[in-house]
Amino acid sequence: MLNKKMSRKQFLKLLVSGLAVLPFSNQIFGNAAHSAQDSAGFNGRPKSGVKGDYDLVIAKGEDPFNMTVKAVESMGGMGRFVKKGAVVVIKPNIGWDRSPEQAGNTNPQVVAALADMAYKAGAKRVNIFDITCNDPRRCYANSGVEAAASAVGAKIYFPDDWDVVKASFGYASPMQGWPILKDAIECDTFINVPILKHHSLTRLTLSMKNLMGVCGGNRGLMHLNIGPKLVDLTRFINPDLTIIDAYRVLVRNGPTGGNLADVNMMKTIIAATDPVLADTYASQLVDVDPMAVSYLKAAAKEKFGSLDTETAKKIIIEV
Repeated sequence: MLNKKMSRKQFLKLLVSGLAVLPFSNQIFGNAAHSAQDSAGFNGRPKSGVKGDYDLVIAKGEDPFNMTVKAVESMGGMGRFVKKGAVVVIKPNIGWDRSPEQAGNTNPQVVAALADMAYKAGAKRVNIFDITCNDPRRCYANSGVEAAASAVGAKIYFPDDWDVVKASFGYASPMQGWPILKDAIECDTFINVPILKHHSLTRLTLSMKNLMGVCGGNRGLMHLNIGPKLVDLTRFINPDLTIIDAYRVLVRNGPTGGNLADVNMMKTIIAATDPVLADTYASQLVDVDPMAVSYLKAAAKEKFGSLDTETAKKIIIEV
């Protein structure tokens, strides 16, 4: 095979078969807690080290655009996270063919607010994308994200799942070798903006799980031993800022939803630089024990991030 040219179809077949074996082989070695940045062979995004004025900002109000703006301002402003000439990635959940009212995807006004602030802070380009579960054209259009992002000048597009980086951690990881979108790695600022919602397998979709949308390969396999995988994926992406959309919250029948009776209006936006802390607060907001969420339990075991919302420096603002 090495002496013959492979077709795209043959390459995909080989890649998928290899990925099918990979998660099982890595289970043997386990996933000890590591500082990825200090490990030889790590090829993920480096940590920026930028902190906000608060560990947690919780904004409440009626207008999700203004709530997002005020939340980021309370963190110290977008200029703290986005420098002049920066390439910024904003990663919402656009995975489902659902309207904003059905709360299957990130609120489009939250996404638009972040893109608008990034440009005002001097960003050269704002990229927005997601590897969707339903038809991408319908997801982008019906979620409202495509129109809202385009209106403020962001570049929203369908990512090329051939243009990937194979994740390397320098230690035995269940995510070793997994294809990650290059556009998610080669950026100056990464802003993760999930919607808080119920998930039938992981209890909740939060920021760490939202990062699955930058992964190629057979993502269904990621649900096996998903906790440690999402910890390592979050290490690999190293989001600079996490904004959780809890304006409309899908409380049942997630992640797809569809029934408006399953949606609660919580009118809340959560901002943090520590994704684990943001996810912990969001789980508590819907009365779910963080230890019942597999990836938060794995984060606690590995001492990755903080789950201590009680002593965190936080502020609740009314917008």
